[in-house]
Amino acid sequence: MSTISSIEWTESTWNPVRGCSRVSPGCERCYAERMAHRFSAPGGAYEGLTRLSRKGPQWTGTVKLVREALDEPLHWRRPRLVFVNSMSDLFHESVPLDFIREVFATMERAHWHTFQVLTKRSERLAELAGRLPWPSNVWMGVSVESQRYLPRIEHLVSVPAKVRFLSLEPLLEGLPDLDVAGIQWVIVGGESGPAARHLEPEWVREIHAKCQRAAVPFFFKQWGGVRKKSAGRSLDGRTYDEMPPIRATAA
Repeated sequence: MSTISSIEWTESTWNPVRGCSRVSPGCERCYAERMAHRFSAPGGAYEGLTRLSRKGPQWTGTVKLVREALDEPLHWRRPRLVFVNSMSDLFHESVPLDFIREVFATMERAHWHTFQVLTKRSERLAELAGRLPWPSNVWMGVSVESQRYLPRIEHLVSVPAKVRFLSLEPLLEGLPDLDVAGIQWVIVGGESGPAARHLEPEWVREIHAKCQRAAVPFFFKQWGGVRKKSAGRSLDGRTYDEMPPIRATAA
């Protein structure tokens, strides 16, 4: 079933994989963990995929392949932006290559949609990229929350996707060493929800300036915080919704 998304840079989500595990500090307050925990009761879609710790819901590390969801995008006739696995990571170590290939096969067949795939597991992405098709309607991105994880970008740039993008969210520190060469889109955002970590305006301005100099579309998603809506998403009096060109075709 398609889920209409409130995420500002997409339209729908598609989850042929459920469940995940934490890999870096950007995962510590994962919105998907909290959402999954709401549906983790016996018989629920996320049963066994989360547990309740002293700090709140956490992934158990168990991953489920949802084969019945593989063909869903083929039934959506109107072209749309589709965020793939908002509730997991397609390149999680527990997702077999054969299943990843099936997901890519669906994306290739559903050529009228634009699919946005995002991972923190950039090493596995780079390792498997040569064994996957890369149709022009598949955008590939990595999440980077701090300087320590900038090498994820090097892995991404080696992937032959038509659009390679960065999700710098939740941005936890400035990225003075960020290089956007070989990148076609940059998303920046602060953390939201309980105990959200602070986002400094200067970190955002510095990234925006780099994108401007390199003519890379810049999308500012949110300031975040405990009151995300009241904080808004305006940077210096302007909203930035820049995106790469989308070439929609008929189903």
